[in-house]
Amino acid sequence: MNRRQVLRTGSLATVGGVTFAGPALAAEPEQPFRHGVASGDPLPDSVLLWTRLTPSASATPGSGSGAESVVGWEVARDAGFRRIAARGTVRTGPDRDHTVKADVTGLEPDRWYYYRFSWRGSRSPVGRTRTAPAAGSAVARLRFGVVSCSNWQAGHFAAYRHLAERGDLDLVIHLGDYLYEYGAESDAPRRHDPPIEMIALADYRRRHAQYKTDPSLQALHAAAPFAVTWDDHESANDAWAGGAENHTEPEEGGWADRKAASQQAYAEWMPVRYEPGGKLYRRLSFGSLAELSMLDLRSYRSEQVAHPFDGGVHDDERTITGKQQLDWLTAGLTSATAQWKLVGNSVMISPVQFPSTLNTRELEAVADMIGPIEGVPYNVDQWDGYTSDRAAVLRALRDRGVTGTVFLTGDIHSGWAAELPADPLTYPLSGDSVATELVCTSVTSDNLDDYLNLPPRTLSLVVEALIKLANPHVKYLDFDSHGFSVLEVTPAQVRMDWFRLADRADPASTAEVTASYRVPAGSEKLERAPRSMDGDVPRHEAAAEHELAAAHRQALARQEAR
Repeated sequence: MNRRQVLRTGSLATVGGVTFAGPALAAEPEQPFRHGVASGDPLPDSVLLWTRLTPSASATPGSGSGAESVVGWEVARDAGFRRIAARGTVRTGPDRDHTVKADVTGLEPDRWYYYRFSWRGSRSPVGRTRTAPAAGSAVARLRFGVVSCSNWQAGHFAAYRHLAERGDLDLVIHLGDYLYEYGAESDAPRRHDPPIEMIALADYRRRHAQYKTDPSLQALHAAAPFAVTWDDHESANDAWAGGAENHTEPEEGGWADRKAASQQAYAEWMPVRYEPGGKLYRRLSFGSLAELSMLDLRSYRSEQVAHPFDGGVHDDERTITGKQQLDWLTAGLTSATAQWKLVGNSVMISPVQFPSTLNTRELEAVADMIGPIEGVPYNVDQWDGYTSDRAAVLRALRDRGVTGTVFLTGDIHSGWAAELPADPLTYPLSGDSVATELVCTSVTSDNLDDYLNLPPRTLSLVVEALIKLANPHVKYLDFDSHGFSVLEVTPAQVRMDWFRLADRADPASTAEVTASYRVPAGSEKLERAPRSMDGDVPRHEAAAEHELAAAHRQALARQEAR
């Protein structure tokens, strides 16, 4: 069987107890690694590995119980673990909720590795990860899964299953709202644990643990490394540096304590090179083809203005990034040597306003008399609520002649493709686009048709048309779909395919491509992509296919022997 046949039949579900191609097998009650395995933040010579040990029945997530333990890990060049590349041990205990992180170094660039953990004779499921290409090396193609906004209570994670089944992803970029802080809803397809809103450290730990039991999410984590950032729901809705819309003092305690609890649990439970007190924003490089800057747009931001008519959105003292991160971002974009500068961006940077441009004779006439007209922001929780920071980024791109900047964004539960004009007030009558933005829809979280309880593609079509009319730099908009995106990066273009689930409430839901847009090299403009990227042969297929097929044969042999 070749790789594609294996993926289509789902036979890889037997490899190591967790599939790279579909839902993981249910963990046995005595399985100490019942929350799966994961990897993240790949570098050319290293990658971070993650798991969680359950050393005893009482050592449940958030309990603070359980003895300290030493967990072994090993990384191999083959799925059968005949060619070991590295091995070691990590100590864990209740102080970090028995989670395990191992930063494995000394690896070869641009290749697949297999990894697993062990403890007292038990082994974890097998995971697969990939190192980044060597610095400055030529790279023919990269493929990334792009996801955000995965609310457990809103449906099943079929989007993750589809991405795991592909087998051709170098990386999965999760742009925030990996989990949600809300309490249990009685009418939800599946209910949150704990059933209360997350506030204390134990709450956040239990909720992270619940999400890590989802078989489709486990499968995707086992199939490819992740690059993650948080948005607001990892702590509380509409979070900012000093509080959140969904946090009430003193009833829910101090915000500083809640924020610290959420960040500690995130550091423990996510495959990311972040520890409390450090910086979540960071940069990953993929040869000479691409750099990926992952932002943190919650930890340092000023409080959101009260309403969109508030002139405070233009206050130079207000920030969404914080000065240090803003300087880091602009310096990185203007000095990058990679062809494509990708930015992992948790909230939209494209201006979306009513009206946003001088695109009618009436507006032009008024502008002649009173000067430029600034529109009303669509959402002040986005960069539209912090225009000074956005102007600094766009000005740096324009003044330094930076090309190839693509913002990859989540948060808004809808799919968008937009050009980023240097001057949104006059675009496209004058001025050029200096970057582009591609926004993935939600994995499950409610969008317009869900909020209004209306059939999809009805009223939303009218709203989409009005937004695009007022904002001509917005080329694509879908307010109704749930699903995922796949990003392909080559020297010729960056393109994104948007995939829509047939039914988010169905764990076996099918998915179909609904739109494809691309940014040609040397252009900051969007074009409709002529065809789906599906069917192309991944650049690493020849290297990975024989190992996966061999692992499949070995797993079948073990099954027959039992």
